[in-house]
Amino acid sequence: MTDARLRRGRGSLAVGFFVQGVTFALLVTRIPAIQDRYGISDGLLPLFLAAVPVLAGVSSVLTEKVVARVGPAMVLRWAQPVVLLALLGVGAGSELWQAAVALGVFGLSVGALDASMNMLGVSLQRAYGRSIMLGFHAAYSLGGIAGASLAWAGAHWHLSLFVSYLPVVAVLLPVVLVGSRWYVAGEPAAADGEEGAQAAAGGGGVVFRMLLPLCLVMTFAYIGDSTVSNWSAKYLQDVLGSSEELATVPYNAYMVTTLLGRAVGDFGVRRFGAVLVVRCGAVLGALGFAVVAVAPGPWAGMAGFTVLGLGLSVIVPQTFAAAGRMFPAASDAAVARLNVFNYVGFLVGSPLVGALGDAWSYRGAMVVPMVLVLVTVVYATSFGSEKARYGGSHERPRTVDVG
Repeated sequence: MTDARLRRGRGSLAVGFFVQGVTFALLVTRIPAIQDRYGISDGLLPLFLAAVPVLAGVSSVLTEKVVARVGPAMVLRWAQPVVLLALLGVGAGSELWQAAVALGVFGLSVGALDASMNMLGVSLQRAYGRSIMLGFHAAYSLGGIAGASLAWAGAHWHLSLFVSYLPVVAVLLPVVLVGSRWYVAGEPAAADGEEGAQAAAGGGGVVFRMLLPLCLVMTFAYIGDSTVSNWSAKYLQDVLGSSEELATVPYNAYMVTTLLGRAVGDFGVRRFGAVLVVRCGAVLGALGFAVVAVAPGPWAGMAGFTVLGLGLSVIVPQTFAAAGRMFPAASDAAVARLNVFNYVGFLVGSPLVGALGDAWSYRGAMVVPMVLVLVTVVYATSFGSEKARYGGSHERPRTVDVG
């Protein structure tokens, strides 16, 4: 595979991650507007919101079977336009059943999208022979910031959902259709090392017992992430006594530091190895939750959420990369199964913190994700060799820098 083709593949995939960040942020940040448009009751809203990750998890499992026939590039090429059109559909309807259909299509297509784009990221990292996975997720974070900003503008100018979504979809849809021409996947690796030998003994498939630690890490990371996205504003305002305006700041700060952590994370993996980077991220994440739990006021709370972004930023991308390294001959299947647990964490995190906050206290509820994120330190050895600087057994000498 030529260096130019790899560079084009890397750039086009980064654009895909960016577009998905924009799309997802436009959906989740306008949930109150969606509820008002369709007259969804407070009791029914959690069912609608839960249906999206449940369907996405089902789709992720099915994607494993589809990519075995057509490859992840083909799945991603068609899943991303469907996600964009489903977003537009959410803004275009007026009846409850139309919202249900649009969100259902969004959930099914986003599961295929998340799985296939991470499959391509893992295979490209293998082709490069060095850590680049965090860079793709940095593009996603940048898209999330852009999408949240567009959503704010739409809300500020009192634009309808359809009017807010239409220009974004009109711009991004041709971008992803053109960019998909350059998607490439690295060649499958031979199963090597102790882990690869075990996988090969099982027919080259995924041994769930080996993948389980990474599944737990993925779940814990998304419990932490969903805690910030769903509860940071309420925590700052109701527990720490901030103003309503100030309560919107922690999540923005979290998103910015997540972007910064991912932007430099690949350099850390190359220099120090994936294990140390993940351990440091887990400790920082736990420290951030600890600061939030004991914060005497809103500014200390914001500092805790800021540190959280730096810590959690590295865990999810490196978990996908580790799954690819653990099963080099079946990385697509490993990523598809691991991807399901991002939705598990999303489903569990927000209700768990809310239930603990109501039954006990929201300060005490912050201790739970703190402990779960800290458990990642125990599982850090699942992320590869301590000595690996590119973070994996597929590390190879580079005679040419491909980007």
